[in-house]
Amino acid sequence: MTQTQTPVSTVATTTGGTTRRRFTWKRLLMLTIIALVFFVTLFPFYWMLRTALSNGKSLPSNPSSLLPADFTLGAFKRVLGLSTVEQAQAEGGSGADINFWLYLRNSVIVSVVITAGQVFFCSMAAYAFARMRFPGRDKIFALFLAALLVPGIFTMMPNFLLIKQLGLLNTLFGIILPFLFMTPFAIFFLRQFFLGINREIEEAATIDGAGHFRIFWKIVLPMSSAPVFTLVILTYIGAWNDYFWPLIVASDEKARVLTVALGVFQSQTPQGAPDWPGLMAATLVAALPIIILFAIFGKKIVNNIQFSGIK
Repeated sequence: MTQTQTPVSTVATTTGGTTRRRFTWKRLLMLTIIALVFFVTLFPFYWMLRTALSNGKSLPSNPSSLLPADFTLGAFKRVLGLSTVEQAQAEGGSGADINFWLYLRNSVIVSVVITAGQVFFCSMAAYAFARMRFPGRDKIFALFLAALLVPGIFTMMPNFLLIKQLGLLNTLFGIILPFLFMTPFAIFFLRQFFLGINREIEEAATIDGAGHFRIFWKIVLPMSSAPVFTLVILTYIGAWNDYFWPLIVASDEKARVLTVALGVFQSQTPQGAPDWPGLMAATLVAALPIIILFAIFGKKIVNNIQFSGIK
């Protein structure tokens, strides 16, 4: 009589209708590495929050404590201009007047205008490269791709001289102008998606008498809402986080953006030490919009980038 043996699964076991993976050292090692990477990634944010919630005078005596030193919201009040000079100095701040709302307004204006301009002009340029035929189209697009290889620091000085000759130093428009029209990445990103749109839809619209601009505005752009929205988020984040260009173009407080204003906190030296709680609080407030955008739309951004063929 032949006995049939039932093979034992080395991957999973079933108990009461619930599938559980079998314990292995390899799986434990992978989970450990993931947890370690997760900890290393998030710990700096926790340390920023811990410093921001600490009293500046108590912080030097508790440098390695994982909990806030003498918990207080005074740093956030200083950043938002809600504390008096006496209160700020009592908690280790310098008491200097920080016009946070002005810097926030400037950052919003710069980011919104740059985003609107880039998305509008880059989408039209991407459609032209994807659908329209004109002499030298592929060579011009190759030049755009080559521009991706040029470090931004190489174009900083020519742009600065141009803005200076135009008399736009210490103005918001001087910060916006070099990034207003288009960037090679945005054109490449949208062109890859436009190439995947069915040409038969556009051909039908052409038979009905629609021109290129009408096809682009009424058909292609609505069908490309997902990648366009992704480009909006990426462009806004890039404009919001930009530091070096606004620093060299706008030294006047009236045109200072939020990222540059963080240097004001660092330059304050009450009793010979920087106002670290104020600096960390300002950094958290400045990064909060970007963190919220990534938390809400992060997965959608990654999916659209992969769909457009960018690795």
